[in-house]
Amino acid sequence: MTTTGTNQLVSGVDFVALFVTDFDRAMAFYGETLELPRSVHRPDSGFAEFETGNLTLSVLDPTKMGMEFRKGTNSIALHVDDVAATRATLEGRGVEFHGDIFDSGVCHMTFFNDPDGNELMLHHRYAPRETDT
Repeated sequence: MTTTGTNQLVSGVDFVALFVTDFDRAMAFYGETLELPRSVHRPDSGFAEFETGNLTLSVLDPTKMGMEFRKGTNSIALHVDDVAATRATLEGRGVEFHGDIFDSGVCHMTFFNDPDGNELMLHHRYAPRETDT
């Protein structure tokens, strides 16, 4: 078994892959609608990366890799300073949200999809995070 210097098998998450059916549409959505900085762009390979600050979103055309399209069904929580204001901005850009803004008692969140149905959410924690450790 190979481990890192911390005696831990897995030491982090490098990126999350999002399969898309229309690469150009995805470039516009993640780069223009969500205003995420693009760090890698390889259109001939159907591959690009967008940075969120602490996690890279790897946008892929799966057909370029011999795979089939599957939408992501686990919500990726995108941190924002103000959920309501960001939601209003994105609604003005044509993004449709599911339900109202939810207040969990420690955070605000609201859910939406990218053009291919991948699950996303806007998220802001307003209370300190409590862990079991």
